Amino acid sequence: MTGPRERGASWTLLSGHGHVLVEIARNPGARMRDISAVVDLTERTVQAIVADLVAAGYVSRTRTGRRNFYAVNPAASFRHQSQDGLSVGPFLEVLAASGAAISHEATRRPGPQGDPGDAGAPEPGSAATDGEPAH
Repeated sequence: MTGPRERGASWTLLSGHGHVLVEIARNPGARMRDISAVVDLTERTVQAIVADLVAAGYVSRTRTGRRNFYAVNPAASFRHQSQDGLSVGPFLEVLAASGAAISHEATRRPGPQGDPGDAGAPEPGSAATDGEPAH
């Protein structure tokens, strides 16, 4: 499946906030750079969106060692008046389950000579070599 930029689309059905929320639901231990790669936004933009989601009560953040882990609040309500009274939980269940395989495939990096079997090896200057554990 090609991404929206590859097809020349000028918009997507979900906002950046929606894409980030779905990715956190799929992968609560994801790093900002992992989320950024999947949702096609800069790390700085993803950081700002996560801060918005935490402030609005959609996501909680727990620090364990040097890593942040996130938990989605499925009881949080949509913010638009046309979805008044509806919680995000059922929506996220559908999107998180349907795209989990696609999401994790997008974050795989080929190793030397394009060997996908070595995708977990840290690259020089990556967070894994800077003290943040890789996953």
